[in-house]
Formats: sequence, C-alpha cells, structure tokens
Amino acid sequence: MEGMKFDHVGVSVPDIEASIKWYHDVLEFNVERQGTLPWVPARVVHLRRGDMRVELFQVEGSLPLPADRRFPNRDLITHGNKHVAFQVQDIPATAALLRARGADIAFEYEDRAVFIRDNAGNLIEFVRIRP
Repeated sequence: MEGMKFDHVGVSVPDIEASIKWYHDVLEFNVERQGTLPWVPARVVHLRRGDMRVELFQVEGSLPLPADRRFPNRDLITHGNKHVAFQVQDIPATAALLRARGADIAFEYEDRAVFIRDNAGNLIEFVRIRP
C-alpha cells in the first residue's frame, strides 16, 4: 500500500447549508463539489482546505448525535470513530482564534490540544505539531 495517504473525513449533519457556512467561517473550508447519493438518499458536499477534505452528508430522517458523543471523555465509551484532528503550531492562539469565530470549545488540555464542536455537535481536535 505504498503511497497511501489520508483523503477525507465524512460527517453526517442535520443542516448541510448551516454546516457549509460553519466549516467555512470557523475552519476556512470551501465547497469543492456537491451532489446526491440517490440510493440513500442523501445530499453530499465535499469541502476542501489545501490537501484536507471534509465530506458532509445530510439525510432526511437521520438520528441526532447522542449527547455523550459531544464530550471528548464520554465519547470514548461508545465504539466507533471519535473525531478528526488537525495539527497546528500554537494551541492557545488557535483556541483564541476559534473562540473569536464563535466555536464551541469542548475541552482544552494545556498547550497540547483543544477540542471544539462543529455546529452539529461533532468533535474536532487541534493538536500541537509534534517535533
């Protein structure tokens, strides 16, 4: 599997238009392409920021995110994917910028990491770039 690299993370959201705006305003992602999955049916939007991609899904009648999935420590008791994480140079500066952009801060760990919730409650982590 030579050359394998990360491609994207998929996130189910209740309001795709609100999520497009949130991911643009808070994390500076832009719409790359949009479409539908008629066999689900679902609306799909691919967002991009440099080499990073987020795929958003909106499915009519989907179930809301369980309350425990909104808290980093409590989310660990449920099997499955936990969060996406991005590396940044400076955690305190990133946390301050995210706050200024209206992000919901879920957890801060000194100058090592900060978790936020997107507009649908999904967890996103920012970690300090490792030397």
